[in-house]
Amino acid sequence: MSCVHYRFQSRLTYDSLQFEGLNITVGELKRQIMRRERLKFCQLKISKAQTDEEYTDDDALIPKNTSVIIRRVPAAGLKSSNRRFVGHQAGPSAKSSQTGDSSLLSLEQLLKTENLAEAKASEEDKLKAMMYQSSLCYYSSRAAALLRTSASGGAQGFPAASCWRWTTQTERES
Repeated sequence: MSCVHYRFQSRLTYDSLQFEGLNITVGELKRQIMRRERLKFCQLKISKAQTDEEYTDDDALIPKNTSVIIRRVPAAGLKSSNRRFVGHQAGPSAKSSQTGDSSLLSLEQLLKTENLAEAKASEEDKLKAMMYQSSLCYYSSRAAALLRTSASGGAQGFPAASCWRWTTQTERES
């Protein structure tokens, strides 16, 4: 039995794939790796481990006892599902909350909503409500009131550190 040693670019160790004969085609190697690793909805790019030369033709032959590096690539025609949050941007969702669209929930209503993911509101308002709800159980009622005013737009962001010190000192005294 012959074998090809392969590893994914993100892994440190090599795995071996056994086959019959002296060579294996790139296409057959891809099919066997996808079946073995249970991969779906992606394409594989294979390159030699020593020279970083990429195999582009599926009919190209890979000799036995060769080490290759596998890279996963999203399948053609499929959109990437990973989305990243990029800071504060005044996009269409932020503009719709400022113009007062009647179909969107207000921030006060969002603060009381349990399922924020399905609520009809701008992303910015959903994030403010989520931050308020997640921190509510950690703070006293006085600090929660300060958070509520900051989340509803009374002040930009969270209260300053001096406000937190004042609330904790007054709570200790009472």
